[in-house]
Parts: sequence; structure tokens; C-alpha cells
Amino acid sequence: MMRILSVFGTRPEAIKMAPIVRRLAATPGITSLVCVTAQHRQMLDQVLRLFSITPDRDLDVMRDGQGLTWITTSVVERMADIYADLQPDRVLVQGDTTTTFAASLAGFYAKVPVGHVEAGLRTGNIHSPWPEEMNRRLTTHIADLHFPPTEQSRQNLLREGIDPSRIVVTGNTVIDALLDALAILDAEPTWAADIRRMLPRFDPAKRIILVTGHRRENFDGGLERVARGLLRLAMRGDVEIVYPVHLNPNVRRVAEAMLNSHDSIHLIPPLDYLPFVYLMRQSDLIITDSGGVQEEAPSLGKPVLVTRDTTERPEAVEAGTVELVGTDTDLLVTRASRLLDDRAAYERMSFAHNPYGDGKAAARIVDALLTR
Repeated sequence: MMRILSVFGTRPEAIKMAPIVRRLAATPGITSLVCVTAQHRQMLDQVLRLFSITPDRDLDVMRDGQGLTWITTSVVERMADIYADLQPDRVLVQGDTTTTFAASLAGFYAKVPVGHVEAGLRTGNIHSPWPEEMNRRLTTHIADLHFPPTEQSRQNLLREGIDPSRIVVTGNTVIDALLDALAILDAEPTWAADIRRMLPRFDPAKRIILVTGHRRENFDGGLERVARGLLRLAMRGDVEIVYPVHLNPNVRRVAEAMLNSHDSIHLIPPLDYLPFVYLMRQSDLIITDSGGVQEEAPSLGKPVLVTRDTTERPEAVEAGTVELVGTDTDLLVTRASRLLDDRAAYERMSFAHNPYGDGKAAARIVDALLTR
């Protein structure tokens, strides 16, 4: 039996690892083990419940006011005991979080081979997104198996000298998870009804703009500039803006101070994954700095404006489903207004191709583990 340990600690990692964990558990010849670091406690736990994942180990590292040094040192130190205890043949990590890098480094110290899911994404700027770009690069040079979602990500790895025989292009597992969530919503109408009761009551005559924002590089003025743009869009009178506000106090402070008093802007608590998928499907336009949303929204036919200056997911920009607008207030308002006012421009983005996969990424990853 091959013992595969999946390690993750945040909600986005959990969403993207859930299809792999489920596939591993159902595959003969594999013992599937799960360790969560709980870098984000609440937001992680709701995904575990949705996808019925029970961790074998839980590091529970989250602390109030935690910094990157705390997360890194805590995960490295505690994962040493996990590797010694569980004796995995391989560890799987996902993406670009501090958990990803720290679990990989601890795996290297323990001489446990590392497989990197969603490998090869690059912006070319180690400070954007920060610290994710560096986390991802460092993990690349620890891992011995690389699962890039696209051919462009594979090319990034080849340029950095990674052995092509150790690279398998898989698509992105977020599409697997999204399709699973949509199937749950469609199969259980009561779920959708319960979710509708949780959300604000929207005016059916108005279009819905869904907003998310949490990137550290936007804490120094960027969130304020985006908020000014949202206020201007709300003043149009024909839209309602719904903003699930991230738990980070830097995000909450700006959102509550600048956006809380406008009738057409609804600040709501962070949503569990299933309600968020429901809200994405109901929205007309998405404004976000999230990487995962850039990948998911094209499968739902939703145009996305990204409030970042760079993206490690250029495929969506090239496909025409995503546009980078940064945190420039005027540019955000101009681009959003064009999509709201110009039906042809809207349809060009909403009907564009999703370059991130077909929902079979997890199967490709597990097949590769069995044959290498």
C-alpha cells in the first residue's frame, strides 16, 4: 500500500485538495492520509464538512494576529512529528500558501518526496502576490513531482530547469470541486432555498456585482481605492453589490468604514463554499483579487475584473474571461461600467473559453502517483 499524505491549511487549498483526497481514498493500493495545519481555522473547517473530509492529524496553528514567521516555524516544527508518526511514502501540497512551503520544507528534511499540485504558476515578481509567489517558487525546487494545471505553467517549470519527466499537466482541481458543488446544488433544491434565505434580498430589476478582496499587497491603500470604485458603481442605481468580507481585520476595517452605509452595497460575513458557488452563479459580474475565483468564474460564464496588477494565471486573461484592472479607482469604474452597459463586451467575456480544465484533474494526479 502506498501511503499518501495530503497537507493543507486554508480554505482555497482545502477546496482544491478535496477532489484529490476523495479520489485517493477510493483508489485500491493507496492509503490516503490527511493533515491540516489550520492556518485558517473557520474557513478551512466548513470545506472539510462540505466534502466529508476527516483529518488524521490537525496542527491547529492559527493564532490571533499570526504572522508569516509564526505560521512557517510552527508548521515546519510540527510537521516533523507528523512525518515521523505517519511514515508517508509521499506528501502532496497545493498551490502557494505558507503551509505549502513549510510542509514541503519539513518533508525535505524528513526525506519524504513532495508532489506539488497546481505547480508552475508565475507572475515573475517575487513581491506580487506576496508571499505567495515566493512560496510557490521555493516549493517547486523542493518537489520531485509537479502537477501544473496548464501547458503555460509547464513551460514555466521547464524554463526553471525542472526535469520534463517529472511534470504532468493535469488541469486545475478547482474545476473538479466546482462541478461537485454545482451537482450538490442541482441535486438538492433545499440547499439553494436555504442559501437564498441567508443572503440579502436583491432587487430582481438590478444586476448583481459580487466582490471579494483579501490580498496583502492591497492593504497599503489598494483596498481603499477599490472601495471608492465600488461606491461610484453603487451610485449608478441599477446594480447591487454583495461583498462577503474576509475575516482579516485589515480588510474588515476598510470595508466597514467606507461601504457600510450605502443601501446598494451589502456587506455580509464570509460565505461557506457552497453558498459562495451559488452566489457566483447568480451574479452578473465579479470583482476580485482571488486566484481561485479567476479559475472558477469562467466555467460559470461570469466576467471577472481582477483588482491586482499581476496575475499568476495569465491563461484566463489571454482567453478573454478575466481582465486585470489593479486598484486604480477610475479604471475599475470604467471597465465595470463597460461590461454593464455594453452587451457585446459582456458577452465576449462571458462566453469565452475556460482554460483551466475539464473536471478530471484529480484522476490524472492519482494516476500519475500510481505510475511513477
